[in-house]
Amino acid sequence: MAEHDAILRIDHLTMRFGGLTAVDDLSFEARRGEITALIGPNGAGKTTVFNCITGFYKPTEGRMALAHGSGRALAQVDALTAGPHQSWSGDGEALYLLERMDDHDVSAKAKVARTFQNIRLFGGMTVLENLMVAQHHPLMRASGYTFLGLIGWPGYRRAERAAVEKSKAWLERIGLVDRADEPAGSLPYGAQRRLEIARAMCSDPVLLCLDEPAAGLNPRESADLNELLLSIRRDDATSLLLIEHDMSVVMEISDHVVVLDYGKKISDGTPSFVKNDPKVIAAYLGVDDEEVDAVEAEVGL
Repeated sequence: MAEHDAILRIDHLTMRFGGLTAVDDLSFEARRGEITALIGPNGAGKTTVFNCITGFYKPTEGRMALAHGSGRALAQVDALTAGPHQSWSGDGEALYLLERMDDHDVSAKAKVARTFQNIRLFGGMTVLENLMVAQHHPLMRASGYTFLGLIGWPGYRRAERAAVEKSKAWLERIGLVDRADEPAGSLPYGAQRRLEIARAMCSDPVLLCLDEPAAGLNPRESADLNELLLSIRRDDATSLLLIEHDMSVVMEISDHVVVLDYGKKISDGTPSFVKNDPKVIAAYLGVDDEEVDAVEAEVGL
């Protein structure tokens, strides 16, 4: 398997809300084993793209193909598009057309996990319980979807022990072992961010989508976040797609950056390429392309 095969391919994605086009004919790839950042000014359509990928919205047009195994699975896209099916698998490969799937199947079958701009922990549950909740599906399978868990069925007990061990391992990684039995809502803001990411990772995703994970963090918390995300890329066979306004985070950890403005892609490449693209500078400064040089000179960029 090549390290940088595409794991997600977005083709001509369009999302309209009545007369408003929030995403306009967007195409890009997120590659396996990389951190891909989706950036752009407020209102550029970034969260709408995430909502389409994770099944919260059904796009007006376009295709979103996610491959397990390797990029070879993407060769089956055209065959799936011609038929009614939403997935294909064989020889260790699997392919999912996300636009045809319900949101719970995007998570459970395609193995796409997500965090939100506004933290959505279960504040009244303990830190450990928040991580256990993310493993609900395997625990329910182990119970046979019946009362077997209540009577201590051996298979369920094994699954429960495995879930607890996985939760403890993530608590170690995010530095919250000592607070496992405290309510999640009592944690400091930065710790809640890390816990939300750990909860998403407890579902064993192949693609983790993060909506502004650095929002509201101080510099130390932001550095801790960077370290966590880089460790996920390195150690967990998980590719990352993130929306982020903090350009220090984007430029430090991203392998690939896609830039949106008013729903359209205006740049796509490495962080250094995107940072110096006149179209990107114009979008962030709020000026036309031909005015970039003058404004840069005026503000000393």
